[in-house]
Amino acid sequence: MNTTTFQERLVKLQDNLLSFAFMLTSNKEDAYDLLQDTTLKALDNQDKYQPGTNFKGWVFTIMRNIFINHYRRMVRSVVVADQSDDLYLLNIARDDGDSSPEQTFAVKEITRVLRSFPDDYREPFTMLVAGYHYGEIAKKMHLPLGTIKSRIYYARQYLQKALADYNPTLRRRKR
Repeated sequence: MNTTTFQERLVKLQDNLLSFAFMLTSNKEDAYDLLQDTTLKALDNQDKYQPGTNFKGWVFTIMRNIFINHYRRMVRSVVVADQSDDLYLLNIARDDGDSSPEQTFAVKEITRVLRSFPDDYREPFTMLVAGYHYGEIAKKMHLPLGTIKSRIYYARQYLQKALADYNPTLRRRKR
């Protein structure tokens, strides 16, 4: 596929990609950022696209992967699993020992929401955040892999909805 055709097909998908980005982020500005990142990555990797492959699926997969990677980076930078008597309590990650009141508030807010999860959802989610793979979580919890994936998916959705009004760039809750 030549460059012009590739770009034309990518431009035609922009509305669909924006809708998908908004569905993932539930935030207009984040959706536009995700759309821009996806478009740039698709253009940068045009040479990796194989003719005959579902173009729309290829681009949507790029977007989904960018979103997942960003989400994982964000979660890992904020919380860690606590190995205390009450397993899977979440504490702040202590990188440099200096935490601002805003960072402390953000961590407390996320921790509050995570503690409200039922154990069946909190445990696999916090294990994933701690770095376990889906298969390892399923084995440790003696549950099917599909059940673990489903519980983590619903935990993510719940967390996203519960924190939808929290904007970490402003470091405060909207009123």
